[in-house]
Amino acid sequence: MIPTSYHNHTKWSDGSGTVREMIEAARAAGLQEIGISDHFAFGPGKPVSWALDPKSLGSYVEDVESARNDNSDIAVRLSLEVDYFPETIDQIRAHLASYKFDYLIGSVHFIDAFPVDFGAQPWQEVSQEMRNELWHSYWQLLRATAQCGMFDIIGHFDLPKKFNFYPSLDLTADALSVLDAMAEADVAIEINTSGWDRPVGEAYPCLRYLQEANRRKIPLVINADGHAPGEITRYFDRASELARAAGYKELARFEQHRRLCHRF
Repeated sequence: MIPTSYHNHTKWSDGSGTVREMIEAARAAGLQEIGISDHFAFGPGKPVSWALDPKSLGSYVEDVESARNDNSDIAVRLSLEVDYFPETIDQIRAHLASYKFDYLIGSVHFIDAFPVDFGAQPWQEVSQEMRNELWHSYWQLLRATAQCGMFDIIGHFDLPKKFNFYPSLDLTADALSVLDAMAEADVAIEINTSGWDRPVGEAYPCLRYLQEANRRKIPLVINADGHAPGEITRYFDRASELARAAGYKELARFEQHRRLCHRF
């Protein structure tokens, strides 16, 4: 039994369900905890259309807290999935400082203006040399995400593989340097099950990186990256098997940035 699902989106960003609909789906699935973690992407350029409007952050927090108060039989965790932009991370930190989040997920969806996971076409339109550089830059940004001291969980570790575009160079050392930074920062990794529904057909991260994470004693959470009520626990059975294959015996839980571990 996996009792938590911490990476979920609602209509506040690019999800299709309300906060309360997601909570009800979590209850029906038998979860003990549900995390609401809508996208927050405060980049250096134009606003990101699929993310929560920064001006609506207070209303978002009020909505989640109100739903939590009305559903005392299930733990409702307040969170955001925050896009890391080196140009604005200090502004983001200041903008979020006054809110009592249970945890924050740090992710990279953009390499400068290049969209990592919004479609195959951007990857198709660049050369293999550029793909190599994009992968290298992604690992650099993800390492900085872990090192910035703001996040509790790193989201979808090897996301650029989504459309089956891989580097032609061996960049394993880059990925392992991210894991080293995560271990040093005491940041958790997630098995993000949404990859099983993508062209790549596997979870984020792959087994090899998950084994390396376990070797570094990096805490683990299992998340569905749900964008609809029916997705909150998708492929959790597969994820449990993957976690055990990597050697994990415990999962992490969060409350007010405090991490607890439980066996599964």
